[in-house]
Amino acid sequence: QLQLVESGGGLVQPGGSLRLSCVASSFSFDAYYIAWFRQAPGKEREGVSCLSTVFGRTNYADSVKGRFTISRDDAKKTMYLQMNNLKPEDTAVYYCAADRVEKLLRPTYDYWGQGIQVTVSS
Repeated sequence: QLQLVESGGGLVQPGGSLRLSCVASSFSFDAYYIAWFRQAPGKEREGVSCLSTVFGRTNYADSVKGRFTISRDDAKKTMYLQMNNLKPEDTAVYYCAADRVEKLLRPTYDYWGQGIQVTVSS
């Protein structure tokens, strides 16, 4: 059973930056496809970005392209989401996710973090 624990959320002003981290419990973390999702109040969970295993392919939601960057450090069993030029509409609970099967930005991953709040407000 893979466990994921997020950190790095908080309150930031518009135009600011945050980096989310997600640490995995598995020694075989490099075998997992990973992704970040978010869910704002009253809205469905939205895929933000995903990263494959061997070839490092990335996908981003149109709303975050050019501002967010997903990455992973398999030696540290950690995935990251660097968020720059944050906007109020980025406010949401952010979740990291992992799966042994590639699922891109579909919210059907097998393993999920507990979620962490990101609030963008002046």
